[in-house]
Amino acid sequence: MTNILSPLAAIRTHSFVSALLHSHRFPPFSSETRLLKQHKPISFRPFWLNKQSFSVFSKMDSVGASSPKEFPLGLDASLEEEYSSQSSLLQDFTSIPTIDKAWTFTSDGGSQGMFSMSQPNLLANKKRRYILPCHISKESTNAVSFQWAAFPIEMSNVSMMIPSPSGSKLLVVRNPENDSPTKFEIWGPSLVEKEFYVPASAHGSVYSDGWFEGISWNSDETLIAYVAEEPAPSKPTFTTFGYKKDNSTDKDCGSWKGQGDWEEEWGETYAGKRQPALFIIDVNSGVVHPVEGIGKSLSVGQVVWAPSREGLEQYLVFVGWPSDNRKLGIKYCYNRPCALYAVKAPFSKVEVHQSGTNAANDVSPIKLTQSISSAFFPRFSPDGKLLIFLSARSSVDSWAHSATDSLHKIDWSFSGKPTPDVTIVDVVPIVMCPEDGCFPGLYCFSVLSRPWLSDGYTMILSSIWGSTQVIISVNVISGNISRISPGDSSFSWNMLALDGDNIIAVCSSPVDVPAIKYGSLARKASVETSWSWLDISSPISRCSEKVTSLLSSRQFSIMRIPVKDISENLTKGASKPYEAIFVSSKTQSRNMCDPLIVVLHGGPHSVSLSSFSKPLAFLSSLGYSLLIVNYRGSLGFGEEAVQSLPGKIGSQDVNDVLAAIDHVIEKGLADPSKIFVLGGSHGGFLTTHLIGQAPDKFAAAVARNPVCNLALMVGTSDIPDWCYAETFGEKGKTNFTEATSSEHLDAFYRKSPILHVSKVRTPTLFLLGAKDLRVPMSTGLQYARALKEKGGVEVKVIMFPEDTHALDRPQSDFESFLNIGVWFKKYCK
Repeated sequence: MTNILSPLAAIRTHSFVSALLHSHRFPPFSSETRLLKQHKPISFRPFWLNKQSFSVFSKMDSVGASSPKEFPLGLDASLEEEYSSQSSLLQDFTSIPTIDKAWTFTSDGGSQGMFSMSQPNLLANKKRRYILPCHISKESTNAVSFQWAAFPIEMSNVSMMIPSPSGSKLLVVRNPENDSPTKFEIWGPSLVEKEFYVPASAHGSVYSDGWFEGISWNSDETLIAYVAEEPAPSKPTFTTFGYKKDNSTDKDCGSWKGQGDWEEEWGETYAGKRQPALFIIDVNSGVVHPVEGIGKSLSVGQVVWAPSREGLEQYLVFVGWPSDNRKLGIKYCYNRPCALYAVKAPFSKVEVHQSGTNAANDVSPIKLTQSISSAFFPRFSPDGKLLIFLSARSSVDSWAHSATDSLHKIDWSFSGKPTPDVTIVDVVPIVMCPEDGCFPGLYCFSVLSRPWLSDGYTMILSSIWGSTQVIISVNVISGNISRISPGDSSFSWNMLALDGDNIIAVCSSPVDVPAIKYGSLARKASVETSWSWLDISSPISRCSEKVTSLLSSRQFSIMRIPVKDISENLTKGASKPYEAIFVSSKTQSRNMCDPLIVVLHGGPHSVSLSSFSKPLAFLSSLGYSLLIVNYRGSLGFGEEAVQSLPGKIGSQDVNDVLAAIDHVIEKGLADPSKIFVLGGSHGGFLTTHLIGQAPDKFAAAVARNPVCNLALMVGTSDIPDWCYAETFGEKGKTNFTEATSSEHLDAFYRKSPILHVSKVRTPTLFLLGAKDLRVPMSTGLQYARALKEKGGVEVKVIMFPEDTHALDRPQSDFESFLNIGVWFKKYCK
């Protein structure tokens, strides 16, 4: 270990990192090499340069074999060779690391950075997570130096890391497996200062899902508020003599636990997760207290400490999602009503002094946002006088699962306890129809815990702007908005962290791997400000020579596609051109076009960004052009464009895709005889619609967990309301019922791809997740079986038994896109 520490000491790595390196808890060995280190020296290399060869297994299996070669199911000699070739290239792309988060800490002579990254571990079928530290020194306005650690540190079994406000402590949470305790570790400058084991009887796993997730240190760093699963309820016990009245929690080989009452869950990706509840842990004693007064009908998340004031009670602010009856799926669904609440915190010093008063017993949460249907991501201004939050009220009110956000503020400069009659002030309203080139509205999916510049009123956010992600600043006093990532860039930019008044961001494109950028505020002679961006050399951006060479031969552009057949009843925003990202070879000629893959995102109220995607870069590197269509209804183009699609799915979106294809054909960029289509979820809905409505258009198709029959999906999905909203538009909310009528079932069927299944002639590959609660596999399987029954078209189905809607487990993702590449190659004549 001393050889590893010496280069880190030379660059003055942050003390947390030194402590982690000293600890046996974070050995910088992969799980595959851990058993070997006793026997021979290990040659250290960054994790993202490791190559795991799958050919080893086939070579080992073939040793001494004398029987005729037996091919895996669905393969023959030619396909196996294609599998081998493409899997090698896909592995090169898969090994590229993903930058997940970053933190900065002030120190003498500059600042320290910590980057959290992940990389698929295909053999273990899970993500390998690690951190890479660095020292940041700003030499001048136009120069900054990042001195990187020699090696990353693997974060084995770590669920979350949360630095304290001062940066002097680090909370590390390790969620349990099965019924083991949850482990909390408090790290200091050079060692673990405290570690606490919280038993399952107190609570279950700490939420780390990015939505209910919330962990917050208080200002003096003695208490931590967090969201975790409530304790498991007691269940009936049975023995060979029947029901056991003394319901003990002890394990007894002569008894078993019954199931008890079934409880609603939050749908896709939350199967088996219990109700999110609010807790506080004392950093000094390890004592855990549930926050009282919050009823079972309220799921909590995104907790933050309210500013403390001398002599006043300490409050927590959290987001609450009501669920009196049905819990509809919440993943990707911002149309679930939610509000901000304030609740008095346990351990309050004032509470101790007032222990005999009524005030001490008043523990009911106070609903702060009575007048708005959605409020989330609460953030207090640095001076503690404003509470800022995002709202998806347009989604909640319209029932579109995602739409244009708005930003609001509440005055927190009062004395006394919070009240439910606070005034909510708009900071950034919903943009209905943006002018060309202007701000299209807020589309934010995360907010830094401390997103403020030093002036105390400028908030830095990442937001969608057309087909790109950009970084913007928002003056929460005036509401002024500025785009601070380069306005002439077609790349996508995502903010990772603030370093004082500087921004650490990641920038990428469909043909450029993620690279770190450093933005500095440069004041002009006038009142206006500008930002300068520096390229930061980092080991994170490295990839294999093969990948670098292939990507260097590709290019991309963002096309504006005119709307065809504009009718009088279309809004102005729905009549404006939509966009498509076109990826192609730099050497492609008009006389010899590469085959084209049309790529369709799900949602439908989502967006495909001009950022780097490993699977799509892999497909492009196989020699395909890509047409990535952001049809009307996509995010990033204003609210009128979003709301133009509900009620028109299967027609407006289908026609937009066909118009985009015709657009590139007319420009001589695509050969009409070599067009393929790929989509998942609603993109799979479009894929299966397109091969039915335009049966001669496509050489082959791939559908990932596709919506093929709304009449079947409505009774089995975790979001039956989605079926109503997208089928009936404005009437969906009033039409919705759990007892679907025959008239509604007929309407769902007529909107569905299965209506056109008899016309399909396109070879189609289906990739299905058996544990998908969003679009249950039955809808895709029914469509595939209908195609087989019809005959005359090749159909292939691959089922992933442990996967949910996203098909994002490392092995499933790898096998999916390997099969996509081979499937398209098979029909690329």
